[in-house]
Amino acid sequence: MLYVHIPFCKSFCTYCGFYSETAVCYEAFAKALLKEAELRQEELSGTFQTRTLYIGGGTPTVLPLSVLEHIVSHLRNLAGPLEEFTIEANPEDIVDKGAEYAEALLKMGVNRVSMGVQSFDDRVLKWMNRRHDAATAIKAYRILEDAGFDNISIDLIFGFASKDAAQWTRTISRALDISRTGRPPRHISAYQLSIEPDSALEKMVSSGKVVMADEDSCAREYELLCDRLRQTGYNHYEISNFALPGYEAVHNSAYWHHQPYLGLGPGAHSFSISAEGEYSRSWNEPHLKAYIENRPCQSEILTAEQIGMEEVMLSLRTSSGLSSRRVEDLCGATALKRALKSGSLEIIEGSSLVRIPEHKFFISDGIIAELFA
Repeated sequence: MLYVHIPFCKSFCTYCGFYSETAVCYEAFAKALLKEAELRQEELSGTFQTRTLYIGGGTPTVLPLSVLEHIVSHLRNLAGPLEEFTIEANPEDIVDKGAEYAEALLKMGVNRVSMGVQSFDDRVLKWMNRRHDAATAIKAYRILEDAGFDNISIDLIFGFASKDAAQWTRTISRALDISRTGRPPRHISAYQLSIEPDSALEKMVSSGKVVMADEDSCAREYELLCDRLRQTGYNHYEISNFALPGYEAVHNSAYWHHQPYLGLGPGAHSFSISAEGEYSRSWNEPHLKAYIENRPCQSEILTAEQIGMEEVMLSLRTSSGLSSRRVEDLCGATALKRALKSGSLEIIEGSSLVRIPEHKFFISDGIIAELFA
């Protein structure tokens, strides 16, 4: 698995805490990125269980097409055949660059687009400091669809302290009706609005300008989303992710199953397992100038306790769960029995796997914390 972080945005969203810059030194960044890829070619050509490329950010679609093509061409030569190639996109970039741009993405080998829609309420989008409105999101989706993209995922955000109780209901309905064909998106990711460090939202909440929605309201919106998407035929395969059958994200699923991955770009993280079974994590400094100057990444060796905790946390985010024996080994027999008795965990029928029931996904953090208490 290969992840590439593109650290550029034209503007910053209110809620965002991901590393990005408004600088336009695209060529210098591309040169540094490809140099890192070559230096880490041994890792890149290693034996990964999953062969995927995910270009995220930031906003990958702000890159000039020539720069993006140059990066992708080199990375594909190094990475070899890909099962899934995803790029994140903003609606306004797709609309501004048009059908030719969408077709160019297809020619590069992109077979999955993850588009940051976030809401279909223009008031909410303006508050988020998004550069698109609802009509632009719909137009962008249809440009991608008309170009030949079958696998389009859209991101949504819930949990706003809004006086308009029907806002979230309308957003879900418009999301499901976004295609001109009448078929709903193959994949939907939905995240609760949260206060990320160094985001504009953090400052607004700290100053009292914004009051966050209470947990009960957020839980009701999450339940509404789960019900609507279940009725529409989606598989709720991870806490924040829903897919029509066969369209589960291959790249992200590999993260949740604790598979190794290589991250390139400023702020990107990597996870590896040595031939001796040693687990390690490395990361690049989230600083564009430092990255262009080729400062070395930092790393740490993970303990067995850290790996075990991550395995439980990641696996129990999914509908496929984790073996009861593994939970018992890592958390203790008493903790497992207590969770099964209370209904915080359930046994998957016909298996020895346990998972968090969907109706308790919203409180999964608390359930996992109790397992380790």
